Amino acid sequence: MKSLSRRVTEIHPSMTVEIDTLAKRLSTEGRFIWNLAVGEPNFDTPVHIKEAAIRAVNKGLTRYTAPSGTQTFKEKVCEKLLKENSLAYVPEQIVATSGAKHAVFNAISAIVNKGDEVLIPAPYWGTYPELVRYCKGMPVLLECDIKDNFRLKAEQISKAITEKTKAIILNSPCNPTGVVYSNEELKSFAKVIVENDLYCITDEIYEHFVYAKERSVSIASLPGMLERTVVVNGFSKAYCMTGWRIGYLAAPEKLAKEIVKMQGQTTHHPSNISQYGAIAALNGSLESVFAMRQEFFERMSRMSEVLESIENISFFKPEGSFYIFVDVSAYYGKKTAGGAQISNSVEFCRALLDEQGMVIVPGAAFGRDSCVRFSFTASLPTISVVMPKFKEFVDSTVP
Repeated sequence: MKSLSRRVTEIHPSMTVEIDTLAKRLSTEGRFIWNLAVGEPNFDTPVHIKEAAIRAVNKGLTRYTAPSGTQTFKEKVCEKLLKENSLAYVPEQIVATSGAKHAVFNAISAIVNKGDEVLIPAPYWGTYPELVRYCKGMPVLLECDIKDNFRLKAEQISKAITEKTKAIILNSPCNPTGVVYSNEELKSFAKVIVENDLYCITDEIYEHFVYAKERSVSIASLPGMLERTVVVNGFSKAYCMTGWRIGYLAAPEKLAKEIVKMQGQTTHHPSNISQYGAIAALNGSLESVFAMRQEFFERMSRMSEVLESIENISFFKPEGSFYIFVDVSAYYGKKTAGGAQISNSVEFCRALLDEQGMVIVPGAAFGRDSCVRFSFTASLPTISVVMPKFKEFVDSTVP
């Protein structure tokens, strides 16, 4: 057989998806698994959203829509962006997508040519560099240190820019670190981006999960940024609609038009039933979202309390999202109580699964092998039981 496309064979699989798949398989095989890996809220989709989708099905609203989504969906997204983010868009600038990940893919595909460099702060969501490579671009990683609480600095952007630099990808609140950039930080980024005529893809999927008093603005709202920014968002996290696969992007009209053309030749459009559910989400209140955020804050506090009691680890208490990124490299070179040798984040997580039935994500998935990622989307009782197991695991390691 002739060889397959290098574009496909050279892309790395999602480690977070692989780990969650493994956890689900082990559970079906009868093993009790404590899953603190998946970035999926453990709440149900609000009832009014489900009922709206059911009504759409019962009314026979199951036909094709325009590639960019229904007009009502796009109008509601425009209303949301103006009301919540101070961003003025028209429906022609909105593209409905099959989740926020699909929106990121569309944006990178429409912007990046072969050899173009894309700046990505690290640690990063593992999908970003893989999609840049898939589109024949070159991811340029901007390393953010734990001693700086994983915060990107404007000077790092400036120093990394070359004649090949095309765009930067920002994620605030950030997966995996929980960093939320302040308005002043975003202004400093925007200044460099505008001066160097870069595109900006800003992934704002965790926007409603901010635990600090100051709610960060969208970088697209800053001077000179709207015409060069693609705003990515969706309904998976805030409205517990992960399986509905519905997201969107907002972009300059010329760029949005090109993305619509591309989407018309690929997915065509996301599920129209999911679009009706999303419209109901935007028409409803944020009461359930705020209640969930408070619950996540309590879970994060409990998880942090246990982690703070462990001497040889370090972590930055998240300002947003629902992850804690923990440096466990002090345990590399040691053996676990079960006899496993630990030399990297993958071996650390594998031993933790084998010996405690606990699933977390290796930091290697996010470009930082010294760390591991905990998700606090599991229930508070689960976190209260499983975190002492983690402490027991690390405390029992020996040189």
